[in-house]
Amino acid sequence: MKDYSIERPRYPAHDFQRQFQMRRELFETILNAVVNHDHYFARKINVIGRQSLSPHQKLTSAFQMLANGCSANSTDKYCRLVQSTAIENLKCLCKAIEAIYGATYLCKPNLEDLKRLLRKADKRGFHGIIGSLDCMHWECKNCHTA
Repeated sequence: MKDYSIERPRYPAHDFQRQFQMRRELFETILNAVVNHDHYFARKINVIGRQSLSPHQKLTSAFQMLANGCSANSTDKYCRLVQSTAIENLKCLCKAIEAIYGATYLCKPNLEDLKRLLRKADKRGFHGIIGSLDCMHWECKNCHTA
């Protein structure tokens, strides 16, 4: 929280964007949408009266894994989450994102979209590829299946 999410954070906004591959405002928008959608992300008080993990901790660990490709147990040092909780956060976040934004952003491409994607892929040397990028027929000197 002190690093990025308080009124006078320790690090500037461009560091947040470099760390999470998004602006802080977008992170906060997603955070609010996810907290309002799924009570899993809301901060709760446990049986012995202690506060649970904050929504910021939960989303930060999930976004670190998504944006940087880091493992679940590597989020323990920064977010103070164990591996199993980090994985659970990521799964819950993905389900919430799909439920919230799926209808808008996860729609099937129409004919115009398909033509545009095929042209773009063709320019990059991926002729006729839509969907799975299964390129097992390519010979690659460092590929263990080559």
